[in-house]
Amino acid sequence: MAAASIAYVGGQLQYGVNFCKGQSFRQADWVPGLTVNGCLQRELSWSYGVSKFLQIHRCKFSQSPASGNWKSFRTLTTSACLRDGSTKCFDFAVIGSGIAGLRYALEVAKQGTVAVITKAEPHESNTNYAQGGVSAVLCPSDSVESHMQDTIVAGAYLCDEETVKVVCTEGPDRIRELIAMGASFDHGEDGNLHLAREGGHSHHRIVHAADMTGREIERALLEAVVNDPNIVVFKHHFAIDLLTSQDGSETVCHGVDALNTETQEVVRFISKVTLLASGGAGHIYPSTTNPLVATGDGMAMAHRAQAVISNMEFVQFHPTALADEGLPIKPKKARENAFLITEAVRGDGGILYNLSMERFMPLYDERAELAPRDVVARSIDDQLKKRNEKYVLLDISHKPREKILSHFPNIANECLRHGLDITRQPIPVVPAAHYMCGGVRAGLQGETNVRGLYVAGEVACTGLHGANRLASNSLLEALVFARRAVQPSIDHMKGSSSDLSASNMWTRPVVPKSLGTDVTNKILRATKEVRKELQSVMWKYVGIVRSTTRLQAAEQKLGELEAKWETYLFEHGWQRTMVALDACELRNLFCCAKLVVSSALARHESRGLHYTTDFPHLEESKRLPTVIFPSAHMMSTWSSRQLHQQSMY
Repeated sequence: MAAASIAYVGGQLQYGVNFCKGQSFRQADWVPGLTVNGCLQRELSWSYGVSKFLQIHRCKFSQSPASGNWKSFRTLTTSACLRDGSTKCFDFAVIGSGIAGLRYALEVAKQGTVAVITKAEPHESNTNYAQGGVSAVLCPSDSVESHMQDTIVAGAYLCDEETVKVVCTEGPDRIRELIAMGASFDHGEDGNLHLAREGGHSHHRIVHAADMTGREIERALLEAVVNDPNIVVFKHHFAIDLLTSQDGSETVCHGVDALNTETQEVVRFISKVTLLASGGAGHIYPSTTNPLVATGDGMAMAHRAQAVISNMEFVQFHPTALADEGLPIKPKKARENAFLITEAVRGDGGILYNLSMERFMPLYDERAELAPRDVVARSIDDQLKKRNEKYVLLDISHKPREKILSHFPNIANECLRHGLDITRQPIPVVPAAHYMCGGVRAGLQGETNVRGLYVAGEVACTGLHGANRLASNSLLEALVFARRAVQPSIDHMKGSSSDLSASNMWTRPVVPKSLGTDVTNKILRATKEVRKELQSVMWKYVGIVRSTTRLQAAEQKLGELEAKWETYLFEHGWQRTMVALDACELRNLFCCAKLVVSSALARHESRGLHYTTDFPHLEESKRLPTVIFPSAHMMSTWSSRQLHQQSMY
């Protein structure tokens, strides 16, 4: 794709690929003295690779309008100031109000002022929909080593071992901090935390609040945020693009432009430090467990801002989303997002059957229903295709009624609303897009190659998940990395200053009022149709089982669809600096979809969540992350360039 150079090609990290005009990425500059031929050496740690490479090789990209002169503006140190309605200044800008964003905000607020910018209501995040829980070693019979091994096995040995060790070691303390903040988790009769077990885990280590764990964590964190005088929450503010400049060869982040979707006003946030905690991109597919806000905004913004992206081919499909077609009473309207049936149902003894009530998981894996998600999702997909059926059945009814209702009250209530009693009947389930294992490449402190920009949560690719995320490791990763990003962020903030007069260095996005209501509505209708087409292409050609031919077809179809949509926009008077929620979301969906397809095409093996019929086996020589570097080439599509740079092209 024109937007980037992909460093993983044919199983080897191509250090000679030109990702910067006139420069090449040499092996010696990644880790001096190390020869990497095929297998990733243990010494070549993810975090070392990120920080060392990013210190040495910062490309000299084309200068933006805000380039070159920023240092002269670093004269006025500001705390929080609301200069006017359209420009606001904070020490820290946090994009996203899930577990990562809120946990980080609460810590950095001890040292400065914080803007939490969230797309909808503050609670509307992937965190809020997380049912299962948080994995951590809290039982004497468990061990950090065991948790690490389970994570690495689930990740198909693509995980970064140092990252895995850090997360598994620090996890228990992060859980204790949540409890100290008021999060209430289930306890057993002995008074200790009740620890559940999920697929891929060798021990009971899932801390949970019934089947609504994310909701409880979100509640506790939001309560603390609301009571913190140093934090201002800006709800219904959609982040459009990061504000960046060039400092020599280095890209620097200075904040973000956002659209207030209630007032239709563009607001510019100037900040010394920005944390991206904006979640995933589930809505590149037609069926996803993610809320409507998960349109890949952070990944797309970071990519446009020259951040390094990694492992985007690894899209996790949750094996068991509620299949509405199989419910006795069908929902009256299509759901905005699929209803998740947590992994813990299988962990508690749930059994998968096809519609002939034949148990099938033992045919695919000796771990049966407790196999990792990628295995279970592919097995269900195979059953559905072989039998030409729409869903399979997950049965927990053989367990005591009281236990089912106490462990899974939310699932039981939702199913009962549609005429199904899970204590007596099996649950119809089908895979749905659930989690992006790839994202913005981050080091051990959440740092990126863009100075002043940190990432945490699903938007980040830390190396923890490898080729497949272990159940309940996502909330854990978000907690650990949100906390680890705090001190470097504070250090950066203290060494920086801001000048509000510099906020006019970037072209301001505008809302399309000048187009008139009729034209705007036409564009909106076309945008919604194109969004459905994009999702259909991704599900048909870039789903659970892939092939080179289908991926190439997806690449072509996405390119044609994007070109057709952009032509329609501009023929109807749309300007490149115009913004509207639906149009900007689709812009980000196109960007993320293309990143997924490009990454998938570059991996010539089947590993974890990426399964391709053309390369059906693991290849040890290809056990390397896929890395997409920024490109010096001019990117022609609207989705590929920051809005404040659009006027240059």
